[in-house]
Amino acid sequence: MALTIPAQLDKFVSSYVEQAEVKGLKIEFDSEWPSPCYKNSANDGELVSWAPVLQSPPHSFDNVEEALTLTLNPDYCQFFTRYYSDNLKAMAPQGNCELLQVFNSEDFERLQQNLIGHLLMKQRLKQAPTLFFGLTDEEDFILTVVNESGEVALEQVGREPAKILAPSLAVFLEQLTPRA
Repeated sequence: MALTIPAQLDKFVSSYVEQAEVKGLKIEFDSEWPSPCYKNSANDGELVSWAPVLQSPPHSFDNVEEALTLTLNPDYCQFFTRYYSDNLKAMAPQGNCELLQVFNSEDFERLQQNLIGHLLMKQRLKQAPTLFFGLTDEEDFILTVVNESGEVALEQVGREPAKILAPSLAVFLEQLTPRA
């Protein structure tokens, strides 16, 4: 059976939430940054429980694709249009990483703006388009999807991908262990 992004992301998110059950997932409440992830409300700055929530309806990258006349890798699009969530900490075979996520609709808009900026920089540098989705413990190194091939790469900001980590985003997600 082929690995799909929704299936791998669902599996990772459920194990992430399960691992965090002992102490629970907590985040500072911010009334200026509403999200369906908050399980309850509180005063600004107080810790509240949260959990990843399926986007309904899911967002779309159509406007980014239209603006840049570029078809984005479908796995990448599925990755960011599945859940509203805080970033998810994980352990990959290569070390610690953090999967970027969108917390609300405004956050999705911000992601799109940052992605456009990243893609325009790649264009200016005459480099193949990559799509960022994660952070690493190494400063200036990000996790990206090579738009053309769908491979997951370790990339230093502003440079060509340094190393291919997985043949696809689904395979990369399958290798992760949650660090809630």
